[in-house]
Amino acid sequence: MSQSVPPSGNPFADGATSDAPGTPDASDTESAPAPAPAPARNNLPLGLVAALVAALVGGGVYGGVAGAIEREIGWAAIGVGFLVGFAAAKLGGRNPLLPVVSAALSLGAVYAGQLLAIAIFAAKELKVSATEMFFDNFSLLTQAWNEGKDFMTFVFFALAAVAAFAGAKKATAAE
Repeated sequence: MSQSVPPSGNPFADGATSDAPGTPDASDTESAPAPAPAPARNNLPLGLVAALVAALVGGGVYGGVAGAIEREIGWAAIGVGFLVGFAAAKLGGRNPLLPVVSAALSLGAVYAGQLLAIAIFAAKELKVSATEMFFDNFSLLTQAWNEGKDFMTFVFFALAAVAAFAGAKKATAAE
C-alpha cells in the first residue's frame, strides 16, 4: 500500500549517505553555485537616458505617422507617453523623479512629432525633403504650429503626459 504523503524526517539522520546515483549528499550542496545577482535597479542616469531615447524615437514615429496620414491620432500620443515612461522606469527603477521627467519628455516628444508632421505635410506641398523643411525652416514650422494649435493639441499633450506617468508606475508595479 502506498502513502499519499511522504514520510516526515530524514531517513539518513544517523549519518549514513545514500548510494543511489544522482542523490546529493552534504558535500554536493556546499559546492553549488550561488544564484546570479539581481539586476541593478534605481539607476537614475540610465532611466533618464532610456526616457530620452524613447522620446526621440516615439516623437519621430508619431510625427512620421501623423505626417503621412495628415492627421493626429490620440492613441499614438498615448503610445508615445507610455513608451517613454515604461522605458525610463524599466531601466531606471523606482526613482520618484522618473515618472515626472517621463511626463515632461513625452510633452517634448509629442511637440516634436507635431512639428515633424507639419514638416512632412509642407514638404509634400513644396516638393522638398522633410528633413530640409524641418531643419532649414524650423521657425516657420513653429509659427505654423502656433497658428494651427487648438484644444485637441493640448489634449494630445495631456494624454501623452498622463500615459508617461502611468507607464512609469506600471513598469515598477510588479517589482
